Amino acid sequence: MSRKKRGFSTEYVSPNQLSIAGFDTGFSHDLDPDNRWVKLSSLIPWDEIVSLYDHSISKDKGRPNLNGRVVVGSLIIQWLEGFTDRQLVQHIGENLYMQYFLGYTGFTPGPPFDPSLLVELRKRLDMEKVIAINEAVLRKHGVLKTQQVPATDVVDDEVPKKGRVLYDATVCPQDIAYPTDLNLLNEARLITEKVIDVLYIPIRGERKPRTYRKLARKDYLNLAKKKRKGKKALRKGLKKQLGYLQRNLNTVEELAAQNYAGQLPVNLLGKRLYHRLLVSSTIYEQQQEMIDKNTRSVADRIVSISQPHVRPMTRGKSANNTEFGAKINVSLADGFAFLDQLSWGAFHEGNQLVHYLDQYYQSRGHYPAEVLADKLYCTRENRNTLKQMGIKLLAKPLGRPPTNPKPPSFSAGERNPIEGVFGQAKRAYGMNRITTKLRETSQTAIAFSLLAVNLARLLARQAAYALNIATFLALISRVLFNIKQILSPNRLQNAYLGFS
Repeated sequence: MSRKKRGFSTEYVSPNQLSIAGFDTGFSHDLDPDNRWVKLSSLIPWDEIVSLYDHSISKDKGRPNLNGRVVVGSLIIQWLEGFTDRQLVQHIGENLYMQYFLGYTGFTPGPPFDPSLLVELRKRLDMEKVIAINEAVLRKHGVLKTQQVPATDVVDDEVPKKGRVLYDATVCPQDIAYPTDLNLLNEARLITEKVIDVLYIPIRGERKPRTYRKLARKDYLNLAKKKRKGKKALRKGLKKQLGYLQRNLNTVEELAAQNYAGQLPVNLLGKRLYHRLLVSSTIYEQQQEMIDKNTRSVADRIVSISQPHVRPMTRGKSANNTEFGAKINVSLADGFAFLDQLSWGAFHEGNQLVHYLDQYYQSRGHYPAEVLADKLYCTRENRNTLKQMGIKLLAKPLGRPPTNPKPPSFSAGERNPIEGVFGQAKRAYGMNRITTKLRETSQTAIAFSLLAVNLARLLARQAAYALNIATFLALISRVLFNIKQILSPNRLQNAYLGFS
């Protein structure tokens, strides 16, 4: 007899219609109300989030979509637990608490969907939507205003100012191989060889253009296997690889001109190979420019053929002087993190400080009374602007230190909370190694990492509040017990006899 499958539906069910007691576990016990997934489920405004998700999909075309709670909830589980796509669907099929979190009405064994669908779901749920989900969660708990406030051009004493905000920037490293010019040229050469092989298929029988691939690989390995590569040897090896690559690119153009009317057949090559051919051509131009000018840098330098949107970020850190990934600016207010800016190119965070403050005002209805940030934000222009706005910038004064300095109004350790957010997001929630490959899905991954930090903070606050309530009730119970003991008849009689 086959087991009846329960609980899963493409239709969204409001949490107001769900209850722990009504969840069919398939076993003899009910769900534990103290389980973290049960608690987290009550912290999220599912109705608003599902409505936000539904606006991005069509309900009139194609098969019925997964309901928004399953989609958003699955991605939240993935970032809170650090699962891969396959691990995620496997754990959801095995864990009834995760299924309750996703809005199931009962335990349903088996994966809810194919792991490959998650790539499309991350594309659909882009960074802006994840930021909106983060704001919706924090609005439910009173951190943000229920409606956004329009920005104001004039900031005077009548505009309210309260609270403190911390700003800092960091880089989210992508999961790519450490880039070297030699390896990039070798990979680009291999791609052009594959393109030539594909373009030659329809004209098989004619003389195939030479690529010298065996000689090119031999030259590459001779240099790549050297532990210490001298400058002259490296430059000579790069020139050789550039020559092989240039010959292949010219061959591709000739084949396209002779057999395809000068246009590369995208249908024959496939979108991925065609796109990588274009990237390889750009890499050739950049590497040739660096060889000609005898320099080690070039504008918009590509460091990964599979992820050409990634750029090198010079950080000046002792551990990693250069990182490869997106740069983000994050603000921390009331204990919660907000993604203010994400860019795949380098930017000076101090130039955008006023814009970040306007974003703060629009989401809360007031400006912060204090701003705490590192010295990159504390330019002379920003100091003058914040002074005119009536906002206190907690920073070291410009100029030479005085002979008798006054005690600072803040300590360096007060910036530790935002550094802790970066540490938590990178160590626990995957922001230290973004494994998604596409530009859009990588941005979604970064936004989900910060959302996971905030959800963990909400759970911790709820647990601390429950502990304080329990401690208070235990104290009250103890006091009442002592009063009852004092007012007992036997104790009063003994006390009377003792005085007499």
